[in-house]
Amino acid sequence: MPTDSQGSSVPLIFLGRPILSIRRNQIVNMDGNADQDEFEIFQKHVADRFLDLSSSPTTSSDAAATTTNDVDNFLSIAWLRKLLDVFICCEAEFKAILFLGRDSSNINKPPLDRLGPELLDRTVKALDVCNTINHSVEMLRHWQKLAEIAVMALKQSPLGEGQVRRAKKALHSLLASMTIDDKDAASSKLAERTWSFGRRGAAAAAAKERSTTGPPRLFTSWSVPKNWSAAKQIQAMSSNLVMPRGADSTGMAMPVFIMSTVIVIVTWTLVTAIPCQDRTGLLTHFALSRQLSWAGPIIGLQERIAEEWKKKEKKKSAGLLDEMQRLERCGQALIEFSDSFQYPAEAEKLEEVAMHVAELTETCKKMDEGLLPLQSQLREMFHRIVRSRTEILDVLEQNDKYSSLIL
Repeated sequence: MPTDSQGSSVPLIFLGRPILSIRRNQIVNMDGNADQDEFEIFQKHVADRFLDLSSSPTTSSDAAATTTNDVDNFLSIAWLRKLLDVFICCEAEFKAILFLGRDSSNINKPPLDRLGPELLDRTVKALDVCNTINHSVEMLRHWQKLAEIAVMALKQSPLGEGQVRRAKKALHSLLASMTIDDKDAASSKLAERTWSFGRRGAAAAAAKERSTTGPPRLFTSWSVPKNWSAAKQIQAMSSNLVMPRGADSTGMAMPVFIMSTVIVIVTWTLVTAIPCQDRTGLLTHFALSRQLSWAGPIIGLQERIAEEWKKKEKKKSAGLLDEMQRLERCGQALIEFSDSFQYPAEAEKLEEVAMHVAELTETCKKMDEGLLPLQSQLREMFHRIVRSRTEILDVLEQNDKYSSLIL
């Protein structure tokens, strides 16, 4: 399996320095003397990227499929790919700031003696989320296939009872699968088969991976245990996310805090959009100060998603992904048509069916074009986190060896 995706293009140069020249044994000076201009540029780039995300259009739940492929609707597959590009760009720029030939002997000094381990722990949890979302995308592909069966049946002319029954059966399977409760998703036979939750020894395997010096090597080999909870994972990632104050707010602590916030908001967004194991009680608010220049767009995005999540809980729908909501809406309308179908169908009803089938066709097309690239970007996100974490652990190990030699 390749370690990098071809689905996104991340600049190889940030802040005027080539990222490929970064060395593993180089890490920042934690004494607060880092270049403030670099920090300010990083904050501006983070703000600009999230502002672009939060300004994406929202499609009305009652609207037909009138959007074109060059419009990335809010919380659509194309929008999630932009979100992952934002993460990859932020991670690359943060890494350029982190590894710039500064004295690595200060790594055990405040404040990074505390923030460093917290960041490493947060990245491990992010890897869990990446792996879980990847398996959930497989479920989305299964739903796409069911929708395609219905589309093929309902496009037949003349439309007879046999075609309608076939479409109805596929749509019933689709909607039944989509209405799995968040908390019970892991115990579903379909979820267990498709997502690989609950494999024998999964918990032991995860524990073994975490006990080593580095994260797992393969993206798809790290299954989460059956009692794993996406909601609790996000809560744990955000519980110790505290904004630096005083002198720490002008040093390296702020870029670390920004990157930690980016990790949390990106993984939280993925979990809200795509159904995964146990989202019951998922957080809808993270404490960020609007006084921070880069925080405004992230807060705006968070509030926008939180409002959509409240609607989702009222409707008890599976997730916020735009394509999923379209599948659900069209599926329900077509099942209503099939329940009252009589051959030959009235021309007016056939026109209405054709409209829903056209939207379903367009949705399936977007899923077919976007889901594999989305998985590829998830894989890239996973491996970038792995590499950065490994490099930091290597520096820590080298410092420990150096300290022991001095003693």
